Amino acid sequence: MFGLGIKSAFSDNIAIDLGTANTLVYVAGRGVILNEPSVVAIRSKGGVREVLAVGDKAKQMLGRTPESIETIRPLRDGVIADFVATEEMLRQFIGRTKSLVEFVRPRILICVPAGATPVERRAVYETAMSAGARKVYLVEEPVAAAIGAGLPIDEPKGSMVVDIGGGTTDVAVLSLGGVVQASSIRCGGNAMDEAIIRYVRRRHQLLIGESNAERIKIEAGSASRAVNGEAAEIVIRGREIREGKPKTVVLGPQDIAEALEGPIEKIAEFIQHTIEDLPPEISSDICERGIHLSGGGAKLAKLDQELERRIGIEIHLPGQPEQCVIAGSAAILQSLKEREHLLIKP
Repeated sequence: MFGLGIKSAFSDNIAIDLGTANTLVYVAGRGVILNEPSVVAIRSKGGVREVLAVGDKAKQMLGRTPESIETIRPLRDGVIADFVATEEMLRQFIGRTKSLVEFVRPRILICVPAGATPVERRAVYETAMSAGARKVYLVEEPVAAAIGAGLPIDEPKGSMVVDIGGGTTDVAVLSLGGVVQASSIRCGGNAMDEAIIRYVRRRHQLLIGESNAERIKIEAGSASRAVNGEAAEIVIRGREIREGKPKTVVLGPQDIAEALEGPIEKIAEFIQHTIEDLPPEISSDICERGIHLSGGGAKLAKLDQELERRIGIEIHLPGQPEQCVIAGSAAILQSLKEREHLLIKP
């Protein structure tokens, strides 16, 4: 179907988890050699856009640039929003990979959200080709996540994975080595950051930026209002809305849980509706085996417990959920012929 004639571990095969928040690059035989924020710093001068930095260096500039420089996330909700910036970011990331591994034009396996449209898939395909790929293969993120999480997808029983990324939450149900159902909603880690920004503004009349909201989520975030043991608190400083004066506020896990009520409820309802739409036998398998989480958003404290409480099905959380997609992509890359049916057309 895709004309694959590839041996299992060529050094010029790479997998890319092109995420809204972070991009990870895996090289066959070498492992994950790059994990950086999907951020690009651009200077505009005389109508010409010049890329100044990508990844970690660009993220350090967020909210701190002069008028002539903008820092952007070229992917929104898991799909490309700025083609030129995404292409340059990919080109630089692939270039860094080339400096470590000797190959000319690599074959690339790249992940896309389950709900990506044919137009969005084609955009990812063409951007990767323009960035220096010799051949590009596409796979849905939750499918890669299921394999990376170690789910027995080849068994005649249903397995479900929920991949919570920066821009989207993707769900895949697999059985007998194939996809029974895959879908996504545009709600993930970024929506949680935005919810924190709105909460702090509404409750404390304080303006904070995206980077500060992400720090709050990571350091003191919790999906549950129930506090057990020693609760982490975080001090935030910002500009008071009415008078414009500096203001300091202390937030705890209960505050963050209240702020994140909306996004968590949306994700829980999405999972619930997906299960309701499954054939009875598959739905029964999921209820028996539980649901596996993956993605950076799954690292939010007590999210697994809160989703389990709301959905009523056991939730499993792997040790490194943010690595599941790239680990699954690597496994597919190493056995492309056997996993050809999991690839999707650009």
